[in-house]
Amino acid sequence: MMRKFLSLAVILLVVSCGASKKKTSVSTERKISVGPSVVTVENTSKNTKAVEVKSVAAPIKSKQIINTALTFSGTRYKFGGTTTKGMDCSGLLYVSFAEHDIDLPRASYQIAKEGESIDLKQVTEGDLLFFGTSNRKKSINHVGLVVSVDGDDIKFIHSTTSRGVIVSSLREGYWNFAFIKATRIL
Repeated sequence: MMRKFLSLAVILLVVSCGASKKKTSVSTERKISVGPSVVTVENTSKNTKAVEVKSVAAPIKSKQIINTALTFSGTRYKFGGTTTKGMDCSGLLYVSFAEHDIDLPRASYQIAKEGESIDLKQVTEGDLLFFGTSNRKKSINHVGLVVSVDGDDIKFIHSTTSRGVIVSSLREGYWNFAFIKATRIL
């Protein structure tokens, strides 16, 4: 029985998409390193009325969602978590989109079925990137939110099991290899 429990725990760790890093304090304004540049982030108010998503409003909504997601930078990984005490990759997106009145499914493979599939060359801020990080590479089990696009350098926020909520680049070999598809929700 104990062997089955340990096997299940190891499988959950390998298949999950988050990380463990101590939570940083959230202030009104923070600087978050994204590669060689620095992005200034302002916390969004929970009392702010959400802008209706339309063609012109989509970039505004994307920026708001990205800013919300960035406020969780440094939050440790917790499988199934959706709070500043710990969250996984889909929990990060679930909470960030919900804060702006957009409902997403709770699991990354379910989120991948939402929105419109787009070519990687069409990716803009606010789009979602999906990855296969398990032995079954074609099976989606990880998701990230695009925070910036600079030429062919795409940076995205996500929660990893080793480092918690961080910003990574699609240029990194691991993420480039694990990439499956991109979608646009907004």
